[in-house]
Amino acid sequence: MAEEEKRTEGQELSKKLVFEIKNVWETIEPAELPEVEHFAESYKEFLNRGKTERECTAYCMNVLKEKGFVSIENSGKIGPGSKIYQNIKGKALVFAIIGTQPIQNGINIVGAHVDSPRIDLKTNPLYEDSGLAFFDTQYYGGIKYYQWTAIPLTMHGVVIRKDGVKQTICIGEDDSDPVFTITDLLPHLADEQLEKKASKVVEGEELDILVGSEPYKDEKAADKVKLNILRLLNEKYGMVEEDFASAEIEFVPAFKARDVGIDRSMIGAYGHDDKCCAFAAFSAALHCAESKPIPEKTVLCLLTDKEEIGSIGNTGSESRFFENFIAFLASKTMDHYTEIDLRLLLSKSAMLSADVNAAYDPTYGSVYDKRTASHFGKGILLTKYTVHGGKFGGSDANAEFCQKVQSILNKNNIRWQYGGMGRVNKGGGGTIALYAANMGIEVLDCGIPVLSMHSPFEVISKIDLYTTYKGYTAFMNDA
Repeated sequence: MAEEEKRTEGQELSKKLVFEIKNVWETIEPAELPEVEHFAESYKEFLNRGKTERECTAYCMNVLKEKGFVSIENSGKIGPGSKIYQNIKGKALVFAIIGTQPIQNGINIVGAHVDSPRIDLKTNPLYEDSGLAFFDTQYYGGIKYYQWTAIPLTMHGVVIRKDGVKQTICIGEDDSDPVFTITDLLPHLADEQLEKKASKVVEGEELDILVGSEPYKDEKAADKVKLNILRLLNEKYGMVEEDFASAEIEFVPAFKARDVGIDRSMIGAYGHDDKCCAFAAFSAALHCAESKPIPEKTVLCLLTDKEEIGSIGNTGSESRFFENFIAFLASKTMDHYTEIDLRLLLSKSAMLSADVNAAYDPTYGSVYDKRTASHFGKGILLTKYTVHGGKFGGSDANAEFCQKVQSILNKNNIRWQYGGMGRVNKGGGGTIALYAANMGIEVLDCGIPVLSMHSPFEVISKIDLYTTYKGYTAFMNDA
């Protein structure tokens, strides 16, 4: 080595002591790049086919059945290698691959959520005003109202008709379909509007969706445009207006997932939060199911609903379905199973709460702590704690478990970074981690950095998506 290329003492010490977070694009083997691209393409297909929690669950259910998973109701005797799932009301999903070790040694879990911020319909939504028909709405999750105006929207959901038939609705995803929109005020008349705070430029009650303008041709009929919309819905779906009272109808952006950037290194889409982590977790669990030998510890993947509104409800992670599923596995695989066995099993289990976090955006750098923010291209993201204010209402992983996860990633040569939501008292957010932690499970938030989070068009890095999938796989396979 030439004299000028020799490392100084300080450089050697720095290499030994300093944690260097490198850009994964610069360190990945060229032979692995096609796999990165293939995984990104598979993920984009998943996003386009699963814009709602019901659609994501249905997509995953179809794959699980193809891969030989059986329903909890039809599982019979189970043992090492058994592949079991439970569909939670069509809106959440939990599945497991039984390992070779006794289940009382603990389970390796990766849990994500498949709901995303959106616009829902109210229970009496359809009305007519000034020759236009609208749907009255209630937003779901944390959104900036103004971002949802003047963009194309699609209609998804289910209706239980008056005759008891369950009808699935999807309008706007096919290129031949119409789309919908929330109108905005033209700048020529918006002087007063533009004087308002951003949170008031568009009010939540003003997010009504334009659905029609052609009247029903009957001079004596009232609300002719509304009536014509009801006629069309009845002809296609058998609906009557009363059916809206029980329906679950969601409106989401019409955008397809697309590559972003001249270098095509990023993916832009609606719903990265949290479908990018859900897809990575789902894919990692399938890899464990198909790999040989069978994993030593039982592997479990949790895809839950309602996270964006607090994880409440019987399809959210605060409900008992997750714990009940583990109790079922324990009762089927242990002799003389008791409630105490379940509690001990949970205390020996480990979980990655697979959720996104805010990527550092230099355009808005003042709200981030740059030294602890996550960055695009730096790999899977570990978030030790989620916070509001003084760590209020969040989950804070202990040092022992954090080090265990870091060691698994290091051992498998998987690039990782750490990151938090932002500067102290600038905001915050939560995940499903605290609900698992309350059950006694060791848990750490671990996911993908996102730009423009909770907007109609979020952005992630392809290499972070791939690295996260590899990280989840390594964690699930750890004994």
